Amino acid sequence: MSNNRRSQQIDITRGIAILVVLFHHFNIAYPLRDTWLASTFGWDAVRAVARNGNYGVTAFFVVSGFLITSNALRRWSSLRNVDARTFYTLRAARILPCLVLLLVTVNLLAFAGIEIFQNRPENGDMLSFWLVNFASLTFWMNVLIAHHGWFNYALGVLWSLSVEEVFYLSFPLLCLLLRREKALFVFWTLIVIVGPLYRFAHRGDEAGFLYAYFASFDGIAIGCCAALLDARIVLQRSHAYLLRLVALVGMVALYLSGPIGETHVFGVTAMALGTAVLMLGSLDEPAAVRNRLDPRVWAAALPAWFGRHSYELYLFHLIALGALRTVYPPHQTAGNDKLVLMALFFALAAVLAAAIARFYAEPLNRYFRRRLAGRPVGSAVRAG
Repeated sequence: MSNNRRSQQIDITRGIAILVVLFHHFNIAYPLRDTWLASTFGWDAVRAVARNGNYGVTAFFVVSGFLITSNALRRWSSLRNVDARTFYTLRAARILPCLVLLLVTVNLLAFAGIEIFQNRPENGDMLSFWLVNFASLTFWMNVLIAHHGWFNYALGVLWSLSVEEVFYLSFPLLCLLLRREKALFVFWTLIVIVGPLYRFAHRGDEAGFLYAYFASFDGIAIGCCAALLDARIVLQRSHAYLLRLVALVGMVALYLSGPIGETHVFGVTAMALGTAVLMLGSLDEPAAVRNRLDPRVWAAALPAWFGRHSYELYLFHLIALGALRTVYPPHQTAGNDKLVLMALFFALAAVLAAAIARFYAEPLNRYFRRRLAGRPVGSAVRAG
């Protein structure tokens, strides 16, 4: 799908989210306490930016719910008309090629004896790759992580894909069962209410308040509700910008206020609501400014690029970081050498994601859509 059918606002949102995730994971591997960043801005400030990468995943959940619902409305005019076969085909064409490539890559690296890519459960249990691969492909990696901890460095990110895939599986079934969009809105509102209650009940269990299905579904449900509202409410551009500004200020304040382990009960819901506000009206905005001399182009270009490649970046960035950790062990790396490695990490992750997208994921996505969809699927904003 051509770039002129993308929403730049959504790409920028996803770009910022994935950059936060990458910075979070790098700081875990190479703590930046002894670097120029910490000495210049203060360690507390650097840590405040780095510690809440999971809120970036919350933003992904909201965007996913928003785009899936918006695209379904645009393709089928009403959610009761969703074609389950076509829907599953489109999702499989986008999700499975990269997922399979990630599993094959990690399995081969582990078989080659590279320690960081092998299964190392925190509780000492031995997990075979047969089980890990099966859990990855059947969408319960988050459950496996809850029982065994972050047992595989590069595959741990699949906890969030498990949450999203359960949503993808249920979406057309809910549309066909409930049929009326008001009923769907009520159902998703109930899921939003369940989210903070579930996280409160599991507030002492990181796997429970971060990785569980019902700890995350409220973000997706908020995105779905926002899409239904967006289809019916037309905001003046000035009002939309003001709402986004207020939401953005609130999100930044929440993000910096404390670690997600302390703010997650209502913080995840609040961050999701803020992200949803950023989405309102984003699908109908005029095309992005093309004048390369316009400073807005330069300001938006980097996060928008990362947003366009956010799926590949999310799945494969720990391959790049794991390789760096193998060649440059964190305990042997100090000071500003970490900043050099951070720049190298972002560059490697970006090159890897771009190559996978251009030469593998996008061609297979187009191929499977043509071969399996069986008929035109209508116009929609890319939900990558």
